[in-house]
Amino acid sequence: MAKKNLNRGGSPKTPHVDSALAYCKAVLAGKILACKWVRLACQRHLDDLKKKDWPYKFDKGKADRACKFIELLPHTKGEWASQKETITLQPWQCFIVCSIFGWVEKKGGYRRFREAMCEIPRKNGKSLTAAAIGLYLFAGDGEFGSEIYSGATSEKQAWEIFRPAQLIAKRTPDLCEAYGITVNAGSLTILNNGSRFEPLIGNPGDGASPSCALIDEYHEHPTPALYDTMVTGMGARRQPLTLIVTTAGNNLSGPCYMKRSEVCKALEGTIQNDRLFGLIYTIDDDDAWDSEEALRKANPNFGVSVLGDYLLDRQCNARQTALLQNPFKTKHLNIWVGAYQAWMNMLKWQECGKLPRKPLAELAGRTCFLGLDLASKIDIAALVALFPPTSEDPLWHVHGRYYLPEAAIEERRGANVSHYEAWEKQGLLTLTPGEVLDFEFVKEDLRWFSSQFAVKEVPFDPWQATQLANEMLGEGATMVEFRPTVAHFSEPMKELEKLVMQKLLAHGGCPILTWMMSNVVARADKKDNIFPVKEVMDNKIDGVVAALMALGRAIMQPAPVRSVYEDRGVMMIGGQ
Repeated sequence: MAKKNLNRGGSPKTPHVDSALAYCKAVLAGKILACKWVRLACQRHLDDLKKKDWPYKFDKGKADRACKFIELLPHTKGEWASQKETITLQPWQCFIVCSIFGWVEKKGGYRRFREAMCEIPRKNGKSLTAAAIGLYLFAGDGEFGSEIYSGATSEKQAWEIFRPAQLIAKRTPDLCEAYGITVNAGSLTILNNGSRFEPLIGNPGDGASPSCALIDEYHEHPTPALYDTMVTGMGARRQPLTLIVTTAGNNLSGPCYMKRSEVCKALEGTIQNDRLFGLIYTIDDDDAWDSEEALRKANPNFGVSVLGDYLLDRQCNARQTALLQNPFKTKHLNIWVGAYQAWMNMLKWQECGKLPRKPLAELAGRTCFLGLDLASKIDIAALVALFPPTSEDPLWHVHGRYYLPEAAIEERRGANVSHYEAWEKQGLLTLTPGEVLDFEFVKEDLRWFSSQFAVKEVPFDPWQATQLANEMLGEGATMVEFRPTVAHFSEPMKELEKLVMQKLLAHGGCPILTWMMSNVVARADKKDNIFPVKEVMDNKIDGVVAALMALGRAIMQPAPVRSVYEDRGVMMIGGQ
């Protein structure tokens, strides 16, 4: 492996880029079975390629060069290793590698993606792929003094990525000679520039300056300590990369599931994160988990590195033994066991954001219901105005006001501070002084709405809001208790979902309400009633709860009685 062959910067022909592009197109054309998240990732790539006025571009040479480097490396175990074969990237793997290394900043040429999360079932070659990417970043990427860490919660897991990297280096003397690599018992080093590649176990503490953190089986991490330490240590690097490769798990409150949720929202467009690459191989909600199609959809290397007969046998065992079903679904279909059913179709929700929502000035005098959720005095609260349709306007219009104690930002409380800061700068979030929410700001908005619109009712959750409600009752507001029960929320949830599917809910694309809607999951009972919940504490849903309270009261109102003359007109008598 001659070093000069790896540094030529890209051949006029880029077969790996072509393979990645063909893969994306085949997925979107339905020629390759793929779940929603893979389709969204492919669509994102194609959409980004068409963009002109933004800070990134796709460098085919850099993308293909990384793939060529990887394909010079040998397999480390199994039949291919015994035959001394080198790695052959499958089209889906070309898509991952080309995306990570091909997307760069227009100014400076540094990599666009700082994070990549690939959720892939077992036996699909994810550890070997991660090891090969780590080796490229260690030796072939031109980073002086690179620091590559394979991090995990246990020594065994940390070596799942480092061991194949070490074996590759041992079996490729040309690679070691070209880059001056020394293979040690527990590390790889390049003495002339101080680069190192080594495993890392548990919480490493501060002090490292990673250029790449490879985090394997992130679902096993009880806290984000290792991830946070790696990311915060990357400040001196121009183009660091945190690469997470994992299967699904069952800890819905853990850091892996939270990162997965972030990836899903980025793919859906619910949040914008141009620095995060994500690819999740699993099945769709309506797929039969015990079908061969499910296996092919969730396992991109079906019939390549993971044998079809093996998966079919495992599936058959799981079908016959209930005890084996959850492990099978988690490890071979990437289904997070124990997850609630996601509620809203966010693509349909975003389509409603394009409806012509009337500004408040044009809604003056209209009937209005104000939902009020003050569930916490130290976190975000919501007041949502819902305007029912009229005979001239079939749309339901939604406007929200959101409040937060300024100390929540100053003291960096929780995981949502960056969101809150952005929304405050956009004028979408009102910060109230002090440690706890100042309800005077809420009352002022209630008074303003009452002065501008025909406010019928103000439904509220009595928790934290009883005193405010009594004060507003004294001022003439129609405050109505709306307790958080299944009986109260089931019908408005179903009605709101119907309005979204029918494109009758004009919410204006509000980023706060959209984010909160993406956090809502539906808990169902045996009678098919549903209730809104959140899977983790930081997934706020206050605005949605306020909107549901407003809708719940609105749909309880009697329908207006139509005059007979509205249907047949005025009947003339006596020829007059």
